[in-house]
Amino acid sequence: MPPKRPNESNPALPIAGRPDPALAIARYREHAAGYDASARRSMPARLRTIGRLALQAGDVVLDAGCGTGLSFAPILERIGPGGRLVGVEVSPEMIALAGERCGRGGWRNVRLLQSTVEEAPFGENFDAVLFHCAHDVLRSGPALERIFAATRSGARVAAAGMKLGPWWSAPLNPLVRRRARPYMTTFEGLERPWSLLEGYLSSFEWVSRNLGSGWIGWGRRA
Repeated sequence: MPPKRPNESNPALPIAGRPDPALAIARYREHAAGYDASARRSMPARLRTIGRLALQAGDVVLDAGCGTGLSFAPILERIGPGGRLVGVEVSPEMIALAGERCGRGGWRNVRLLQSTVEEAPFGENFDAVLFHCAHDVLRSGPALERIFAATRSGARVAAAGMKLGPWWSAPLNPLVRRRARPYMTTFEGLERPWSLLEGYLSSFEWVSRNLGSGWIGWGRRA
């Protein structure tokens, strides 16, 4: 028999060191229906992150790990009917809800891809890329390589999510891990979730939020 992977003995545990798409699909199957309600409290941070993209009419935008499409309306408001939005999401339940949202909104300039980012058939050259609560994507070198192969030089990038706090808030870190567990399959890089992303950017800035347990970052494609 092949050796067990770290999560096979306990599916609730994340794998150390690499994201696990199969585990992500299983987890989001359990809470996709209630995701929008649970994410309501983070909407102000989502809007701040989208604002850092400085979107313009006609832009082509990638929402990496788009979930149920909560970022679609504010993105589409900025890029207008002449822009295009691509959302990629590994969870079939989550992207089905994103499709329903597009139907209700009558958005015909949104293309949805149910796929891992590593295998997504983009076919576009993106002017902007959003990573909102997409830790697994940010910690996958092949995913980032695929994204930035389809991204224009100088494209705007913005990202946000949870992180482990600095030394002075370290007692909060067990709570951070507990809150993060349903939304990511690896805690690798949780001290600096943006560290792989920085390698693709000519500039990068970030700010902390929630006593150091959250972050918002932005920059430009090298």
